[in-house]
Amino acid sequence: MKIDILTLFPEMFMGPFDTSMLKKARDNKLVEINIHNLRSWATDKHKTVDDRPFGGGPGMIIRVDVVDRAISNISAYAEASVDKQFPISNKKQRRTVLLSAKGKRYDQKKALELSKLKHLILIAGHYEGVDERVAEHLADEEISIGDYVLTGGEIPIMVIVDSTVRLIPGVLKPESLINESFSPSTSSKGRSASGRNYRLPSTNVEYPQYTRPVNYKGWNVPEILLSGNHKEIENFRRKRVLEETRKNR
Repeated sequence: MKIDILTLFPEMFMGPFDTSMLKKARDNKLVEINIHNLRSWATDKHKTVDDRPFGGGPGMIIRVDVVDRAISNISAYAEASVDKQFPISNKKQRRTVLLSAKGKRYDQKKALELSKLKHLILIAGHYEGVDERVAEHLADEEISIGDYVLTGGEIPIMVIVDSTVRLIPGVLKPESLINESFSPSTSSKGRSASGRNYRLPSTNVEYPQYTRPVNYKGWNVPEILLSGNHKEIENFRRKRVLEETRKNR
C-alpha cells in the first residue's frame, strides 16, 4: 500500500511512523508512507494556503485550489509510477479521505476496508477547517475518529494509518488478529484454543488477558485459565467478551 499524507505540519509525523510495527512494515516494503507539506502547492511567495471564511466568522480556512493541486499532482505521479511494489492501475484502488470532526465515525470495519486499497491519500484539516468544496468534489469521504474536536487532522491520520497498516497481510502474524476487539468473525480463518471455529460479532471487545505473576498483591489470575481445559477456557472467554462489551459499549 502507498499512503500519501497532506499536512501543514509534517514534523508531527516524525517518530510515530519510525517505530514498532509501522517501521517494520515500511522496512519490509509492505507499505510506503509519504508526508507532504501542503504549502508546496501554494503559488505565492508567502506560501499561503488559507484565507478568511466567506460570510464572516473566526479563524482561517484551507483553500480548495491548493488542496486540488496537491491531490492532482500526487494522483498523477502515482498513476505514472513504474513502482512494481505498489502498482496502481485504476482509480478504484485509490481513496482520498478528508479528516474532519463532522465526518463519518471511524471503526474497525472501515480500517479493514481501507487496508485493501493500493493507494490512500489522507488530508489533515487545520485552523478553522477546510473549504467545503474539498469534501464535495475532491475527497471520496470524510472521516472522524470520534465526537470531539482536535487541533488538526494529524493525530487522526496517525490513528488511521496505524489501524489500517496492521491489517495488511504480512504486517502482523494472522493469529495476532484473531478475536481482538472489533475483529470480524473468526469462523472463516480462525480457530479457538480447542481447535473449533466460532463466531463473535465485530462489535465485541476482546476478552481480558493475564500473565505472570499468578498472584500479585492478592490480585489473582482466574483459576480456569490455569486449568488447561481448553473448552472451559473458551467458554470463560466468550462470557467475559460479552460482559466487557456490555460494560463498556
